[in-house]
Amino acid sequence: MTTATLFGCPWRRSHFSALVYYMELPVMNLEVQNGMRTPVIFSLIPMVLLDYLPYRSNPEQNDPLRDAVHRYLQLPSDQTVLILHAKVAQKSYGNEKRFFCPPPCVYLSGQGWKQKKEEIKGKDVTGSSSQICGYIGLDSMGSSQVEMQKLNFEEQLDSKKFSCAKALYISDSDKRKHFQLVLKLFFSNGQEIGTFHSKLIKVISKPSQKKQSLKNTDLCISSGSKVSLFNRLRSQTVSTRYLFVEGDTFTASARQWAAFTLHLDEFRSQSQAEFPLREVYIRYGSRVRLICTTTGIALPPLIIRKVTKQSVMLDVDEPVSQLHKCAFQLHGSDRMYLCLSTEKVIQYQASPCPKETNRELLNDSSCWTIIGTETVEYSFSLSPTSIQDPVGPVPLITTLELTGGGDVAMLEVQGNYFHANLKVWFGDVEAETMYRNSKSLVCVVPDVSAFSHDWRWLRYPITVPLLLLRNDGLIYSSTFSFTYTPEQSFLSGQPLLPEMMQDSDNLLNTIHQEFTKTNYHLFMQS
Repeated sequence: MTTATLFGCPWRRSHFSALVYYMELPVMNLEVQNGMRTPVIFSLIPMVLLDYLPYRSNPEQNDPLRDAVHRYLQLPSDQTVLILHAKVAQKSYGNEKRFFCPPPCVYLSGQGWKQKKEEIKGKDVTGSSSQICGYIGLDSMGSSQVEMQKLNFEEQLDSKKFSCAKALYISDSDKRKHFQLVLKLFFSNGQEIGTFHSKLIKVISKPSQKKQSLKNTDLCISSGSKVSLFNRLRSQTVSTRYLFVEGDTFTASARQWAAFTLHLDEFRSQSQAEFPLREVYIRYGSRVRLICTTTGIALPPLIIRKVTKQSVMLDVDEPVSQLHKCAFQLHGSDRMYLCLSTEKVIQYQASPCPKETNRELLNDSSCWTIIGTETVEYSFSLSPTSIQDPVGPVPLITTLELTGGGDVAMLEVQGNYFHANLKVWFGDVEAETMYRNSKSLVCVVPDVSAFSHDWRWLRYPITVPLLLLRNDGLIYSSTFSFTYTPEQSFLSGQPLLPEMMQDSDNLLNTIHQEFTKTNYHLFMQS
């Protein structure tokens, strides 16, 4: 989970509250002028103290939408759509059809699907109208019609629904260099669920046979990226097997494929559980680790080797590229390579080449094709206040950028598929939100007091999840969170006196209510 952190600002208020009481002077009073309460600042207290009165929302307000968000956070009921696909696709020429390999896969998960099914069943006792239907295809070019492939979902042991599109291809009449997949989901009663897009897919004519260099890194595979591995005996499509993980066992599956994180292993120490974040490209001859992105299960350290005509090239150190054929030697072994046997993954011992010492001879089952993969995940949850409109476009958050502090801290939420009907929520607290464009929302960070009545005594950070809500109450969850952290000087200072602090609560509450809107509008005008 990605976290944005605000250091110190909310806790300054309690620090200054204590300072006021130690001086035994009131900060300000409220008097009525022309029917309105107006703050009067005493001359003995500097006006700069007003700069330490940040925005405070009212945690006591009775709001059905907030109650719905609170219930969701207590017991999430997401409906999640996961699209798994390759980063590149080979173009088909003439009458040939080069089907995308590995085929795009769709997974549906989350308790929300079951709840929605039960809701539809309540209106239709046969249950036939609650079946999920789907179609997937390439995004359209202008006004041209797009051929869509029907998806047949099957339920797996882990309760996820799964389907893959094995007959998608891109013809040479399509001149685009990039495209997206479009997934349309609906229930069998005709109710539309929504439209979902994959990430961009790069179109290539064929795998590059030239020696790769880092001058053109578009097709190179970097450390930390996600890849898929498949084996195709005698170039026959029907014999394709994908490296997959079932339970805690690596298998060779004809139906499903898994994404693996490919890491360079040279930089990992015995005491370090994480790999360093750095842009390094994988080269042949490197020691690598393959880790399943779903289960976290990893293969032993491997040496990645280039394959040419069923031989391993031992002296090649060029960068690994998309759709290259490669082999994986077990590190420290005597010519033992990762190999498949029907649906099992085994070890195969290569033979030394009698004529060339820089080669080793392999069988077909030890030769793997490597390709980069992408994953895009959409999550949403219907609240009691939301209507039955399609859930799309489902917004995706990619990055957070925090600016400001003190009175008003601003958070820019960057991503895709934003629209003007979205609001940012910090847990069950709605934030003042401004729509910039389809890739940017800006919001005011709520005060920490909205999340805890005892915020003055807290000595530890508070982390809340970030949500997006549509104006009809539809909840879009994310993998991001926001953390409030007290400043270090306050943490290490002398303890505050609770009996002094409690008497100031009512005064501070009134001050916040009077100045919240003023501070916000002044900030927006500056």
